[in-house]
Amino acid sequence: MKESDVLKNAFAMPLTNPAYPPGPYRFVDREFLIITYRTEMDALRRVVPEPLEVTEPIVKYEFIRMPDSSGFGDYTESGQVIPVSFEGKHGGYTHCMFLNDYPPIAGGRELWGFPKKLADPSLTVEKDAMVGRLDYGPVHVAFSTMGYKHRAADLEEIKTALKAPNYLLKIIPHVDGSPRICEIVEFFLEDINLKGAWTGPASLELHPHALAPVAELPVLEVISGLHILCDITLGLGKVVYDYLA
Repeated sequence: MKESDVLKNAFAMPLTNPAYPPGPYRFVDREFLIITYRTEMDALRRVVPEPLEVTEPIVKYEFIRMPDSSGFGDYTESGQVIPVSFEGKHGGYTHCMFLNDYPPIAGGRELWGFPKKLADPSLTVEKDAMVGRLDYGPVHVAFSTMGYKHRAADLEEIKTALKAPNYLLKIIPHVDGSPRICEIVEFFLEDINLKGAWTGPASLELHPHALAPVAELPVLEVISGLHILCDITLGLGKVVYDYLA
């Protein structure tokens, strides 16, 4: 293989059989269960990297069901998003994500810097309740419930929230183990087709785990539950801060 062919085809690993195709990545019937809760401000400050700023002691715990994802297939993920500000813009910092499908783990980490790890999340409707679960191996890490479609939410308000910037800390090591890439990435959700959004009574339990430490941002008070159904495109990101510059 010629050097020009390597450069032409080198967008992902492995070179001759990449783990995922080039984007853009469209998600059809993507379903969110988002539990917003109050936590400890000091706990947030310990995990949010500067220059991102914590604005309030709030966390959004998410279960996301993705049955039709271009290039990534059918999978579910779960994790924590922390409201932050960056240079006067308000958005969300993705603190951790756990999912059950390898291509979006590889693509998410390599392209954007999503903090993805392999685990076993699920989001189901069980009789009159939305139920979200996260297991790491045999250990129950997170458990959430919400009344199914109790009240319609304000679609314009939800769509505005979905259009807010999102922030990630992307780290890729050099061959000697030192950081070769260490940067803050900004990305947006695009081409949003919001099919419905609902609120209802909600609960959330987080349990300690050494390798899935979601409980280090403890639940002090559940503020709200939100169920969203939409089609979206996951936009590619841009670097907004380089720690190594």
